[in-house]
Amino acid sequence: MAGRKGRSGSQRLGDLVEGVNDRLGSTTFLDVNIKKAFPKHWSFLLGEIALYSFIILIITGVFLTLFFKPSGSELVYDGSYAPLKGVQMSEAYSSTLDLTFDVRGGLLMRQIHHWAANVFLAAIVVHLMRIFFTGAYRKPREINWVIGVTMFVLALAEGFAGYSLPDDLLSGTGLRIAQGIMLSIPVVGTYVSLWAFGGEFPASEDFIPRLFTVHILLIPGILIALVTAHLMILWHQTHTTWPGRGRREMSVSGEKTFPHFATQSTAYFLFTFGVLAALAALFQINPVWLYGPFAPDQISSGSQPDWYVGFLEGSLRIMPPLATTVAGRTIAWNVLVPAVLLPGIFFTLIGVYPFAERWAVGDERIHHLLDRPRNAPTRTGIGAAAVAWYVNLLAAGGNDIIAVTFDIPLFWTTWFFRVGFFVAPIVAFVIARRACLSLQRRDLRMREEGVESGLISLSPGGGYEERHERPSADREAVLRTRQPGELVAPYPNHLIPLPTPDRARTQIRTRANRFYLDYQSESYGGGQGDLERDSAEDGEGG
Repeated sequence: MAGRKGRSGSQRLGDLVEGVNDRLGSTTFLDVNIKKAFPKHWSFLLGEIALYSFIILIITGVFLTLFFKPSGSELVYDGSYAPLKGVQMSEAYSSTLDLTFDVRGGLLMRQIHHWAANVFLAAIVVHLMRIFFTGAYRKPREINWVIGVTMFVLALAEGFAGYSLPDDLLSGTGLRIAQGIMLSIPVVGTYVSLWAFGGEFPASEDFIPRLFTVHILLIPGILIALVTAHLMILWHQTHTTWPGRGRREMSVSGEKTFPHFATQSTAYFLFTFGVLAALAALFQINPVWLYGPFAPDQISSGSQPDWYVGFLEGSLRIMPPLATTVAGRTIAWNVLVPAVLLPGIFFTLIGVYPFAERWAVGDERIHHLLDRPRNAPTRTGIGAAAVAWYVNLLAAGGNDIIAVTFDIPLFWTTWFFRVGFFVAPIVAFVIARRACLSLQRRDLRMREEGVESGLISLSPGGGYEERHERPSADREAVLRTRQPGELVAPYPNHLIPLPTPDRARTQIRTRANRFYLDYQSESYGGGQGDLERDSAEDGEGG
Protein backbone atom coordinates (compact mmCIF):
# COMPACT_ATOMS: atom_id res chain seq x y z
CA MET A 1 0.00 0.00 0.00
CA ALA A 2 2.87 2.34 0.78
CA GLY A 3 4.24 1.82 -2.72
CA ARG A 4 0.89 2.68 -4.28
CA LYS A 5 0.58 5.89 -2.24
CA GLY A 6 3.93 7.05 -3.56
CA ARG A 7 2.90 6.90 -7.22
CA SER A 8 2.85 10.17 -9.11
CA GLY A 9 -0.17 11.67 -10.87
CA SER A 10 1.21 10.86 -14.33
CA GLN A 11 1.68 7.21 -13.33
CA ARG A 12 -1.91 7.02 -12.09
CA LEU A 13 -3.13 8.56 -15.33
CA GLY A 14 -1.09 6.01 -17.24
CA ASP A 15 -2.66 3.22 -15.22
CA LEU A 16 -6.12 4.62 -15.96
CA VAL A 17 -5.43 4.79 -19.71
CA GLU A 18 -4.03 1.26 -19.67
CA GLY A 19 -7.06 -0.01 -17.78
CA VAL A 20 -9.49 1.60 -20.26
CA ASN A 21 -7.49 0.21 -23.19
CA ASP A 22 -7.52 -3.32 -21.72
CA ARG A 23 -11.31 -3.21 -21.61
CA LEU A 24 -12.17 -1.25 -24.76
CA GLY A 25 -9.15 -1.54 -27.03
CA SER A 26 -9.12 2.24 -27.43
CA THR A 27 -5.42 2.52 -28.22
CA THR A 28 -5.73 0.20 -31.19
CA PHE A 29 -8.79 2.06 -32.43
CA LEU A 30 -7.09 5.46 -32.15
CA ASP A 31 -3.88 4.20 -33.71
CA VAL A 32 -5.78 3.05 -36.79
CA ASN A 33 -8.23 5.94 -37.14
CA ILE A 34 -6.12 8.90 -36.11
CA LYS A 35 -4.15 8.47 -39.35
CA LYS A 36 -7.23 8.46 -41.56
CA ALA A 37 -6.88 10.77 -44.56
CA PHE A 38 -9.30 13.61 -45.27
CA PRO A 39 -9.20 15.52 -48.59
CA LYS A 40 -8.21 19.19 -48.47
CA HIS A 41 -10.50 20.51 -51.21
CA TRP A 42 -12.83 23.31 -50.07
CA SER A 43 -15.96 21.62 -51.44
CA PHE A 44 -15.77 18.94 -48.75
CA LEU A 45 -16.39 21.62 -46.11
CA LEU A 46 -20.00 22.11 -47.26
CA GLY A 47 -21.15 19.10 -45.28
CA GLU A 48 -19.28 20.38 -42.25
CA ILE A 49 -21.22 23.66 -42.39
CA ALA A 50 -24.44 21.65 -42.10
CA LEU A 51 -23.03 19.63 -39.17
CA TYR A 52 -21.79 22.69 -37.28
CA SER A 53 -25.06 24.56 -37.89
CA PHE A 54 -26.94 21.57 -36.48
CA ILE A 55 -24.77 21.60 -33.34
CA ILE A 56 -25.42 25.33 -32.91
CA LEU A 57 -29.14 24.70 -33.38
CA ILE A 58 -29.07 22.19 -30.53
CA ILE A 59 -27.11 24.52 -28.23
CA THR A 60 -29.33 27.56 -28.85
CA GLY A 61 -32.45 25.40 -28.82
CA VAL A 62 -31.67 24.18 -25.30
CA PHE A 63 -31.43 27.81 -24.17
CA LEU A 64 -34.74 28.74 -25.81
CA THR A 65 -36.49 25.70 -24.34
CA LEU A 66 -35.77 26.97 -20.82
CA PHE A 67 -37.93 30.08 -21.37
CA PHE A 68 -40.52 29.15 -24.01
CA LYS A 69 -43.92 28.01 -22.75
CA PRO A 70 -45.57 25.61 -25.23
CA SER A 71 -49.14 26.38 -24.25
CA GLY A 72 -52.13 27.49 -26.24
CA SER A 73 -53.95 28.89 -23.23
CA GLU A 74 -55.27 32.39 -23.79
CA LEU A 75 -54.15 35.36 -21.70
CA VAL A 76 -54.00 39.14 -21.87
CA TYR A 77 -50.48 40.39 -22.52
CA ASP A 78 -49.00 42.66 -19.87
CA GLY A 79 -45.30 42.52 -20.74
CA SER A 80 -42.70 45.11 -21.62
CA TYR A 81 -43.60 45.43 -25.32
CA ALA A 82 -46.01 48.40 -25.14
CA PRO A 83 -47.71 48.13 -28.60
CA LEU A 84 -49.24 44.75 -27.68
CA LYS A 85 -50.24 45.49 -24.06
CA GLY A 86 -53.82 44.46 -23.39
CA VAL A 87 -53.98 42.22 -26.48
CA GLN A 88 -55.33 38.70 -26.03
CA MET A 89 -52.88 36.05 -27.17
CA SER A 90 -51.66 32.52 -26.50
CA GLU A 91 -49.19 31.83 -23.74
CA ALA A 92 -46.74 30.57 -26.39
CA TYR A 93 -46.71 33.94 -28.15
CA SER A 94 -46.52 35.82 -24.84
CA SER A 95 -43.50 33.76 -23.73
CA THR A 96 -41.84 34.45 -27.09
CA LEU A 97 -42.24 38.17 -26.48
CA ASP A 98 -40.87 37.80 -22.95
CA LEU A 99 -37.94 35.80 -24.29
CA THR A 100 -37.29 38.52 -26.86
CA PHE A 101 -37.53 41.62 -24.65
CA ASP A 102 -37.05 40.51 -21.03
CA VAL A 103 -34.54 37.65 -21.08
CA ARG A 104 -30.94 38.83 -21.32
CA GLY A 105 -29.56 37.61 -24.64
CA GLY A 106 -32.91 36.12 -25.59
CA LEU A 107 -33.33 38.00 -28.86
CA LEU A 108 -29.75 37.20 -29.89
CA MET A 109 -30.29 33.50 -29.18
CA ARG A 110 -33.58 33.49 -31.07
CA GLN A 111 -31.93 35.07 -34.09
CA ILE A 112 -28.88 32.78 -33.98
CA HIS A 113 -31.27 29.82 -33.82
CA HIS A 114 -33.30 31.04 -36.79
CA TRP A 115 -30.26 31.92 -38.90
CA ALA A 116 -28.67 28.57 -38.07
CA ALA A 117 -31.84 26.80 -39.27
CA ASN A 118 -31.69 28.63 -42.61
CA VAL A 119 -27.97 27.98 -43.02
CA PHE A 120 -28.40 24.33 -41.97
CA LEU A 121 -30.90 23.67 -44.74
CA ALA A 122 -28.95 25.71 -47.29
CA ALA A 123 -25.78 23.78 -46.47
CA ILE A 124 -27.59 20.46 -46.90
CA VAL A 125 -28.90 21.56 -50.30
CA VAL A 126 -25.48 22.72 -51.54
CA HIS A 127 -23.83 19.60 -50.09
CA LEU A 128 -26.33 17.35 -51.89
CA MET A 129 -25.71 19.28 -55.11
CA ARG A 130 -21.95 18.81 -54.77
CA ILE A 131 -22.45 15.09 -54.23
CA PHE A 132 -24.83 14.82 -57.18
CA PHE A 133 -22.82 16.75 -59.77
CA THR A 134 -19.58 14.91 -58.90
CA GLY A 135 -21.14 11.44 -58.73
CA ALA A 136 -20.10 10.96 -55.09
CA TYR A 137 -23.28 8.93 -54.47
CA ARG A 138 -22.08 6.02 -56.61
CA LYS A 139 -21.24 2.62 -55.20
CA PRO A 140 -20.60 2.12 -52.29
CA ARG A 141 -22.22 5.37 -51.07
CA GLU A 142 -25.84 4.95 -52.19
CA ILE A 143 -27.10 4.37 -48.62
CA ASN A 144 -25.44 7.55 -47.39
CA TRP A 145 -27.15 9.43 -50.22
CA VAL A 146 -30.55 8.12 -49.11
CA ILE A 147 -29.72 9.10 -45.52
CA GLY A 148 -28.77 12.61 -46.69
CA VAL A 149 -32.01 13.07 -48.63
CA THR A 150 -33.99 11.80 -45.63
CA MET A 151 -32.21 14.28 -43.37
CA PHE A 152 -33.10 17.09 -45.77
CA VAL A 153 -36.82 16.16 -45.70
CA LEU A 154 -36.75 15.91 -41.90
CA ALA A 155 -34.92 19.23 -41.67
CA LEU A 156 -37.68 20.82 -43.75
CA ALA A 157 -40.30 19.49 -41.33
CA GLU A 158 -38.20 20.52 -38.32
CA GLY A 159 -37.71 24.03 -39.66
CA PHE A 160 -41.42 24.45 -40.36
CA ALA A 161 -42.30 23.18 -36.87
CA GLY A 162 -39.94 25.62 -35.17
CA TYR A 163 -41.12 28.45 -37.40
CA SER A 164 -44.73 27.71 -36.33
CA LEU A 165 -44.23 27.47 -32.56
CA PRO A 166 -44.40 31.21 -31.63
CA ASP A 167 -48.06 31.28 -32.71
CA ASP A 168 -47.72 34.67 -34.41
CA LEU A 169 -49.83 35.82 -37.34
CA LEU A 170 -47.31 34.78 -40.01
CA SER A 171 -46.66 31.28 -38.65
CA GLY A 172 -50.37 30.77 -38.03
CA THR A 173 -51.02 31.53 -41.70
CA GLY A 174 -48.52 28.83 -42.59
CA LEU A 175 -50.30 26.37 -40.31
CA ARG A 176 -53.60 27.22 -41.95
CA ILE A 177 -52.05 26.32 -45.31
CA ALA A 178 -50.69 23.09 -43.79
CA GLN A 179 -54.18 22.22 -42.59
CA GLY A 180 -55.57 22.81 -46.07
CA ILE A 181 -52.92 20.44 -47.46
CA MET A 182 -53.96 17.79 -44.96
CA LEU A 183 -57.63 18.22 -45.85
CA SER A 184 -56.84 17.73 -49.55
CA ILE A 185 -55.82 14.10 -48.98
CA PRO A 186 -58.73 11.98 -50.22
CA VAL A 187 -60.81 10.01 -47.70
CA VAL A 188 -58.50 10.38 -44.70
CA GLY A 189 -57.68 14.10 -44.94
CA THR A 190 -60.26 15.20 -42.36
CA TYR A 191 -59.09 12.59 -39.87
CA VAL A 192 -55.43 13.53 -40.40
CA SER A 193 -56.26 17.19 -39.69
CA LEU A 194 -58.26 16.36 -36.56
CA TRP A 195 -55.51 14.07 -35.28
CA ALA A 196 -52.73 16.60 -35.94
CA PHE A 197 -54.47 19.67 -34.52
CA GLY A 198 -56.43 17.96 -31.78
CA GLY A 199 -59.71 19.24 -33.16
CA GLU A 200 -60.88 21.97 -35.49
CA PHE A 201 -58.18 24.44 -36.51
CA PRO A 202 -56.65 26.42 -34.82
CA ALA A 203 -57.20 24.28 -31.66
CA SER A 204 -53.89 25.64 -30.36
CA GLU A 205 -54.39 24.49 -26.77
CA ASP A 206 -53.69 20.90 -27.85
CA PHE A 207 -51.66 21.55 -30.96
CA ILE A 208 -48.80 23.71 -29.67
CA PRO A 209 -47.68 21.20 -27.01
CA ARG A 210 -47.77 18.44 -29.64
CA LEU A 211 -45.79 20.51 -32.10
CA PHE A 212 -43.30 21.42 -29.37
CA THR A 213 -42.70 17.74 -28.60
CA VAL A 214 -42.16 16.97 -32.28
CA HIS A 215 -39.79 19.93 -32.64
CA ILE A 216 -37.55 19.39 -29.61
CA LEU A 217 -37.69 15.61 -29.23
CA LEU A 218 -38.99 13.46 -32.07
CA ILE A 219 -37.40 14.96 -35.20
CA PRO A 220 -34.12 16.03 -33.50
CA GLY A 221 -33.74 12.50 -32.12
CA ILE A 222 -34.16 11.00 -35.58
CA LEU A 223 -31.79 13.59 -37.06
CA ILE A 224 -29.11 12.86 -34.46
CA ALA A 225 -29.43 9.13 -35.20
CA LEU A 226 -29.17 9.74 -38.96
CA VAL A 227 -26.21 12.12 -38.58
CA THR A 228 -24.44 9.50 -36.46
CA ALA A 229 -25.15 6.77 -39.03
CA HIS A 230 -24.05 9.10 -41.84
CA LEU A 231 -20.72 9.86 -40.17
CA MET A 232 -20.09 6.22 -39.24
CA ILE A 233 -20.66 5.08 -42.82
CA LEU A 234 -18.52 7.95 -44.11
CA TRP A 235 -15.74 7.01 -41.70
CA HIS A 236 -15.89 3.37 -42.76
CA GLN A 237 -16.04 4.02 -46.51
CA THR A 238 -13.58 6.96 -46.46
CA HIS A 239 -14.02 10.22 -48.35
CA THR A 240 -14.10 10.57 -52.09
CA THR A 241 -11.38 12.63 -53.75
CA TRP A 242 -10.99 14.75 -56.86
CA PRO A 243 -9.08 13.33 -59.84
CA GLY A 244 -5.44 14.30 -60.04
CA ARG A 245 -1.92 13.05 -60.54
CA GLY A 246 -1.27 9.78 -58.73
CA ARG A 247 -4.88 9.40 -57.56
CA ARG A 248 -6.71 6.15 -58.24
CA GLU A 249 -10.16 4.74 -57.57
CA MET A 250 -9.07 2.52 -54.69
CA SER A 251 -6.94 5.06 -52.79
CA VAL A 252 -7.70 8.30 -50.95
CA SER A 253 -5.13 10.97 -50.20
CA GLY A 254 -5.31 13.92 -47.84
CA GLU A 255 -4.39 15.16 -44.38
CA LYS A 256 -4.38 13.03 -41.23
CA THR A 257 -7.29 13.26 -38.82
CA PHE A 258 -5.01 14.49 -36.07
CA PRO A 259 -3.68 17.08 -35.73
CA HIS A 260 -4.39 18.73 -39.11
CA PHE A 261 -8.03 17.89 -39.77
CA ALA A 262 -9.07 18.12 -36.09
CA THR A 263 -7.47 21.56 -35.74
CA GLN A 264 -9.03 22.83 -38.97
CA SER A 265 -12.46 21.48 -37.99
CA THR A 266 -12.33 23.19 -34.60
CA ALA A 267 -11.40 26.49 -36.21
CA TYR A 268 -14.09 26.05 -38.86
CA PHE A 269 -16.76 25.38 -36.21
CA LEU A 270 -15.79 28.57 -34.37
CA PHE A 271 -15.83 30.47 -37.67
CA THR A 272 -19.33 29.13 -38.48
CA PHE A 273 -20.56 30.13 -35.02
CA GLY A 274 -19.03 33.58 -35.43
CA VAL A 275 -20.70 34.13 -38.80
CA LEU A 276 -24.09 33.05 -37.44
CA ALA A 277 -23.67 35.31 -34.40
CA ALA A 278 -22.77 38.23 -36.69
CA LEU A 279 -25.83 37.57 -38.87
CA ALA A 280 -28.02 37.46 -35.76
CA ALA A 281 -26.55 40.67 -34.36
CA LEU A 282 -26.66 42.68 -37.58
CA PHE A 283 -29.60 41.34 -39.62
CA GLN A 284 -33.09 41.04 -38.18
CA ILE A 285 -35.01 37.87 -38.96
CA ASN A 286 -38.54 36.78 -38.06
CA PRO A 287 -39.60 39.81 -35.96
CA VAL A 288 -42.71 38.14 -34.51
CA TRP A 289 -43.57 41.16 -32.35
CA LEU A 290 -44.39 43.10 -35.52
CA TYR A 291 -46.84 40.48 -36.78
CA GLY A 292 -49.01 40.18 -33.67
CA PRO A 293 -50.75 37.04 -32.39
CA PHE A 294 -52.45 34.67 -34.78
CA ALA A 295 -56.12 35.24 -35.48
CA PRO A 296 -57.98 33.07 -38.03
CA ASP A 297 -59.73 36.08 -39.55
CA GLN A 298 -56.56 38.12 -40.14
CA ILE A 299 -53.66 37.91 -42.57
CA SER A 300 -50.84 40.27 -43.48
CA SER A 301 -50.19 41.20 -47.10
CA GLY A 302 -46.98 40.04 -48.71
CA SER A 303 -46.61 37.07 -46.38
CA GLN A 304 -43.61 34.93 -47.26
CA PRO A 305 -42.43 31.70 -45.59
CA ASP A 306 -38.80 30.79 -44.97
CA TRP A 307 -36.99 30.00 -48.20
CA TYR A 308 -36.89 26.22 -47.77
CA VAL A 309 -40.68 25.85 -48.04
CA GLY A 310 -41.00 28.55 -50.69
CA PHE A 311 -41.17 25.97 -53.49
CA LEU A 312 -44.36 24.52 -51.95
CA GLU A 313 -45.86 28.00 -51.76
CA GLY A 314 -44.97 28.54 -55.41
CA SER A 315 -46.44 25.24 -56.57
CA LEU A 316 -49.71 26.07 -54.81
CA ARG A 317 -49.87 29.53 -56.37
CA ILE A 318 -49.39 28.48 -59.99
CA MET A 319 -51.66 25.43 -59.93
CA PRO A 320 -54.91 26.12 -61.84
CA PRO A 321 -58.20 25.64 -59.94
CA LEU A 322 -59.20 22.04 -60.44
CA ALA A 323 -61.45 19.80 -58.37
CA THR A 324 -63.61 16.74 -58.99
CA THR A 325 -66.35 15.04 -56.99
CA VAL A 326 -66.27 11.26 -56.74
CA ALA A 327 -68.85 9.29 -54.73
CA GLY A 328 -69.90 12.44 -52.92
CA ARG A 329 -66.30 13.37 -51.95
CA THR A 330 -64.51 16.37 -53.43
CA ILE A 331 -60.90 15.94 -54.48
CA ALA A 332 -59.11 19.30 -54.56
CA TRP A 333 -56.47 18.60 -57.20
CA ASN A 334 -55.25 22.20 -57.03
CA VAL A 335 -53.94 21.45 -53.50
CA LEU A 336 -53.33 17.70 -53.58
CA VAL A 337 -51.12 17.72 -56.69
CA PRO A 338 -48.78 20.64 -55.91
CA ALA A 339 -48.50 20.17 -52.14
CA VAL A 340 -48.71 16.39 -51.62
CA LEU A 341 -48.02 14.45 -54.82
CA LEU A 342 -45.44 16.77 -56.37
CA PRO A 343 -43.03 17.02 -53.38
CA GLY A 344 -43.52 13.32 -52.65
CA ILE A 345 -42.54 12.35 -56.19
CA PHE A 346 -39.70 14.90 -56.25
CA PHE A 347 -37.99 13.68 -53.07
CA THR A 348 -38.59 10.03 -53.98
CA LEU A 349 -36.89 10.52 -57.35
CA ILE A 350 -33.95 12.24 -55.66
CA GLY A 351 -33.61 9.36 -53.20
CA VAL A 352 -33.67 6.56 -55.78
CA TYR A 353 -31.60 8.36 -58.41
CA PRO A 354 -28.28 6.57 -57.65
CA PHE A 355 -29.95 3.19 -58.15
CA ALA A 356 -31.67 4.32 -61.36
CA GLU A 357 -28.40 5.62 -62.80
CA ARG A 358 -26.54 2.45 -61.86
CA TRP A 359 -29.26 0.39 -63.56
CA ALA A 360 -29.05 2.51 -66.71
CA VAL A 361 -25.26 2.77 -66.88
CA GLY A 362 -24.46 -0.74 -65.64
CA ASP A 363 -21.56 0.51 -63.53
CA GLU A 364 -21.04 -1.88 -60.62
CA ARG A 365 -17.52 -0.73 -59.72
CA ILE A 366 -16.39 0.84 -56.45
CA HIS A 367 -15.74 4.58 -56.81
CA HIS A 368 -13.59 6.80 -54.62
CA LEU A 369 -12.61 9.15 -57.45
CA LEU A 370 -15.08 11.92 -58.25
CA ASP A 371 -16.34 12.84 -61.71
CA ARG A 372 -15.73 16.26 -63.13
CA PRO A 373 -19.27 17.49 -63.94
CA ARG A 374 -18.24 18.17 -67.56
CA ASN A 375 -17.35 14.49 -68.00
CA ALA A 376 -20.91 13.45 -67.11
CA PRO A 377 -22.97 15.85 -69.27
CA THR A 378 -26.28 14.01 -68.98
CA ARG A 379 -26.12 13.83 -65.20
CA THR A 380 -25.08 17.48 -65.04
CA GLY A 381 -27.97 18.39 -67.32
CA ILE A 382 -30.44 16.50 -65.14
CA GLY A 383 -29.12 18.28 -62.06
CA ALA A 384 -29.35 21.66 -63.77
CA ALA A 385 -32.93 20.87 -64.81
CA ALA A 386 -33.87 20.01 -61.21
CA VAL A 387 -32.29 23.23 -59.93
CA ALA A 388 -34.10 25.32 -62.57
CA TRP A 389 -37.41 23.62 -61.73
CA TYR A 390 -36.91 24.26 -58.00
CA VAL A 391 -35.84 27.89 -58.48
CA ASN A 392 -38.85 28.55 -60.73
CA LEU A 393 -41.21 27.31 -57.99
CA LEU A 394 -39.30 29.24 -55.34
CA ALA A 395 -39.68 32.46 -57.33
CA ALA A 396 -43.34 31.66 -57.99
CA GLY A 397 -43.89 31.69 -54.22
CA GLY A 398 -43.24 35.43 -54.34
CA ASN A 399 -45.18 36.24 -57.49
CA ASP A 400 -47.22 38.89 -55.68
CA ILE A 401 -44.06 40.61 -54.41
CA ILE A 402 -42.60 40.49 -57.93
CA ALA A 403 -45.79 41.94 -59.41
CA VAL A 404 -45.87 44.83 -56.93
CA THR A 405 -42.12 45.53 -57.14
CA PHE A 406 -41.99 45.65 -60.94
CA ASP A 407 -45.53 46.99 -61.41
CA ILE A 408 -46.75 44.17 -63.64
CA PRO A 409 -50.07 42.30 -63.49
CA LEU A 410 -50.18 39.40 -61.06
CA PHE A 411 -51.66 37.08 -63.69
CA TRP A 412 -48.67 37.69 -65.94
CA THR A 413 -46.30 36.47 -63.27
CA THR A 414 -48.53 33.47 -62.57
CA TRP A 415 -48.57 32.41 -66.22
CA PHE A 416 -44.86 33.11 -66.57
CA PHE A 417 -44.09 30.63 -63.78
CA ARG A 418 -46.62 28.13 -65.12
CA VAL A 419 -44.80 28.09 -68.43
CA GLY A 420 -41.47 28.03 -66.61
CA PHE A 421 -42.56 24.92 -64.70
CA PHE A 422 -42.27 22.96 -67.96
CA VAL A 423 -39.86 25.03 -70.05
CA ALA A 424 -37.17 26.00 -67.51
CA PRO A 425 -35.98 22.42 -66.80
CA ILE A 426 -35.76 21.60 -70.53
CA VAL A 427 -33.80 24.75 -71.33
CA ALA A 428 -31.48 24.21 -68.36
CA PHE A 429 -30.84 20.59 -69.35
CA VAL A 430 -29.97 21.47 -72.95
CA ILE A 431 -27.73 24.41 -72.02
CA ALA A 432 -25.89 22.52 -69.25
CA ARG A 433 -25.34 19.43 -71.40
CA ARG A 434 -24.06 21.44 -74.35
CA ALA A 435 -21.78 23.45 -72.07
CA CYS A 436 -20.29 20.23 -70.69
CA LEU A 437 -19.66 18.88 -74.18
CA SER A 438 -18.05 22.15 -75.18
CA LEU A 439 -15.76 21.98 -72.15
CA GLN A 440 -14.86 18.39 -73.11
CA ARG A 441 -13.83 19.56 -76.58
CA ARG A 442 -11.77 22.32 -74.97
CA ASP A 443 -9.99 19.79 -72.74
CA LEU A 444 -9.31 17.51 -75.70
CA ARG A 445 -7.91 20.41 -77.71
CA MET A 446 -5.70 21.39 -74.79
CA ARG A 447 -4.34 17.86 -74.58
CA GLU A 448 -3.58 17.73 -78.29
CA GLU A 449 -2.30 21.28 -78.81
CA GLY A 450 -1.06 22.23 -75.34
CA VAL A 451 -1.79 25.38 -73.37
CA GLU A 452 -1.22 28.93 -74.57
CA SER A 453 2.18 30.24 -73.51
CA GLY A 454 1.71 33.88 -74.52
CA LEU A 455 4.83 33.67 -76.72
CA ILE A 456 4.73 34.55 -80.42
CA SER A 457 7.32 33.05 -82.74
CA LEU A 458 8.27 33.81 -86.34
CA SER A 459 7.99 30.83 -88.66
CA PRO A 460 10.48 30.18 -91.51
CA GLY A 461 7.79 31.20 -93.98
CA GLY A 462 7.55 34.66 -92.43
CA GLY A 463 4.32 34.07 -90.51
CA TYR A 464 3.63 34.48 -86.81
CA GLU A 465 2.20 31.78 -84.62
CA GLU A 466 1.59 31.34 -80.91
CA ARG A 467 3.69 28.80 -79.14
CA HIS A 468 1.87 26.14 -77.12
CA GLU A 469 3.38 24.27 -74.22
CA ARG A 470 2.60 20.93 -72.68
CA PRO A 471 0.23 21.21 -69.68
CA SER A 472 1.71 20.70 -66.25
CA ALA A 473 1.72 17.16 -64.91
CA ASP A 474 -1.08 17.92 -62.45
CA ARG A 475 -3.21 19.61 -65.09
CA GLU A 476 -2.66 16.85 -67.62
CA ALA A 477 -3.66 14.20 -65.10
CA VAL A 478 -7.01 15.96 -64.66
CA LEU A 479 -7.46 16.33 -68.44
CA ARG A 480 -6.83 12.62 -68.96
CA THR A 481 -9.63 11.60 -66.60
CA ARG A 482 -12.34 9.93 -68.65
CA GLN A 483 -15.22 7.52 -68.26
CA PRO A 484 -14.26 4.15 -69.76
CA GLY A 485 -15.80 3.42 -73.12
CA GLU A 486 -16.74 -0.17 -72.28
CA LEU A 487 -19.73 1.10 -70.27
CA VAL A 488 -21.51 2.15 -73.48
CA ALA A 489 -23.90 -0.72 -74.26
CA PRO A 490 -24.42 -1.83 -77.89
CA TYR A 491 -27.93 -1.89 -79.27
CA PRO A 492 -29.46 -5.39 -79.00
CA ASN A 493 -29.63 -7.34 -82.24
CA HIS A 494 -32.59 -9.71 -82.07
CA LEU A 495 -33.10 -12.08 -84.99
CA ILE A 496 -36.84 -12.06 -84.42
CA PRO A 497 -37.78 -8.77 -82.74
CA LEU A 498 -40.80 -10.03 -80.80
CA PRO A 499 -42.08 -7.55 -78.19
CA THR A 500 -41.48 -9.79 -75.18
CA PRO A 501 -41.12 -8.17 -71.70
CA ASP A 502 -37.42 -9.09 -71.46
CA ARG A 503 -36.61 -7.64 -74.88
CA ALA A 504 -38.60 -4.47 -74.18
CA ARG A 505 -36.74 -4.07 -70.88
CA THR A 506 -33.41 -4.57 -72.66
CA GLN A 507 -34.29 -1.97 -75.29
CA ILE A 508 -35.28 0.57 -72.62
CA ARG A 509 -32.13 -0.06 -70.61
CA THR A 510 -29.89 0.18 -73.68
CA ARG A 511 -31.39 3.49 -74.73
CA ALA A 512 -31.08 4.84 -71.19
CA ASN A 513 -27.45 3.73 -71.17
CA ARG A 514 -26.61 5.49 -74.42
CA PHE A 515 -28.55 8.57 -73.35
CA TYR A 516 -26.22 8.78 -70.35
CA LEU A 517 -22.93 7.78 -71.91
CA ASP A 518 -22.78 7.99 -75.69
CA TYR A 519 -21.68 11.49 -76.67
CA GLN A 520 -19.52 10.53 -79.64
CA SER A 521 -22.05 11.79 -82.16
CA GLU A 522 -21.97 15.17 -80.43
CA SER A 523 -18.43 15.52 -79.11
CA TYR A 524 -15.32 13.84 -80.42
CA GLY A 525 -13.43 12.27 -77.51
CA GLY A 526 -16.38 12.62 -75.15
CA GLY A 527 -16.49 11.98 -71.44
CA GLN A 528 -16.46 8.21 -71.89
CA GLY A 529 -13.32 8.26 -74.04
CA ASP A 530 -12.62 8.02 -77.76
CA LEU A 531 -14.61 4.96 -78.82
CA GLU A 532 -13.32 5.01 -82.39
CA ARG A 533 -9.66 4.85 -81.42
CA ASP A 534 -10.37 2.79 -78.28
CA SER A 535 -7.18 4.18 -76.82
CA ALA A 536 -6.10 3.09 -73.42
CA GLU A 537 -5.00 6.66 -72.79
CA ASP A 538 -8.51 8.09 -72.99
CA GLY A 539 -10.00 5.30 -70.93
CA GLU A 540 -7.64 5.89 -68.06
CA GLY A 541 -8.62 7.03 -64.60
CA GLY A 542 -12.38 6.45 -64.79
